[in-house]
Amino acid sequence: MKRIGWVGTGIMGRSMCAHLIDAGYEATVFNRTMSKAKDLVDKGAAAASNPREVTEASDYVFTIVGFPHDVEEVYFGNNGIVDALKPGMIVIDMTTSEPTLATRIAEAAAEKGARALDAPVSGGDVGAREGKLAIMAGGDQESYGQIKPLFDHMGENIALMGPAGAGQHTKMSNQILIASTMIGVVESLLYAYKAGLDMEGVIDVIGKGAASSWSINNLGRRIAKGNFDPGFFIMHFIKDMGIALAEARRMNIALPGLALAHQFYVSAQGIGWEKLGTQGLYRVFARMNGLESA
Repeated sequence: MKRIGWVGTGIMGRSMCAHLIDAGYEATVFNRTMSKAKDLVDKGAAAASNPREVTEASDYVFTIVGFPHDVEEVYFGNNGIVDALKPGMIVIDMTTSEPTLATRIAEAAAEKGARALDAPVSGGDVGAREGKLAIMAGGDQESYGQIKPLFDHMGENIALMGPAGAGQHTKMSNQILIASTMIGVVESLLYAYKAGLDMEGVIDVIGKGAASSWSINNLGRRIAKGNFDPGFFIMHFIKDMGIALAEARRMNIALPGLALAHQFYVSAQGIGWEKLGTQGLYRVFARMNGLESA
């Protein structure tokens, strides 16, 4: 069984790595705040002091960090992954990041005789804990075939979407859809609240009809309970929408719905709510309507 390395043990990464340890893989882990990796060390993972040490101890290295600049630092910075790559290794970046950066990582890996996949995920904290993530991969078929059995421990809806960068482009499509959907979710539930309806009861009905979506049935119920804790941070969603808008400009296409959603989420960040979950957009709309206690 191959040795795995894991860099990034936040809300999602910690659960994803835990599934591989539970499946019997020997793991070496690193996180900038190592206390967040304690659960994995308690499960038997070895702790490393930087990404290079993780790479030197592993055959496959997974990364899931916050922003593209974090990916850049993890792979190309001092004590980064690329310098320690050996022929035959595979690196898998599961961060939602820039397609061009995914291509650059793949090219750098190839120069070392190694290979790379970009494999961002969707499903939030619940999907990560339950091993039910959607995983959209970019890279070559052989590398995907080797890593697919490991992906199977983390997700259920898994596909190779094309060459390097294709996984990130697919995730952008996912985030574009979610962005506009979230506006509909919060407006729908704010309307229900103002009309004097029970929000849970409304979700029970409309969540089974033509308006059904993962967002209404999962994040909508968190809104109904007044739970705005992050399964996915607003600040990370703003990052994702920014990448998608930049790629849209590069491809000369207009996405006005995404641009509008992005501005609403930037408003949340301006208020100081960037560390709420994405369902925290409800609080922005409630404030706009003078219903902050809604």
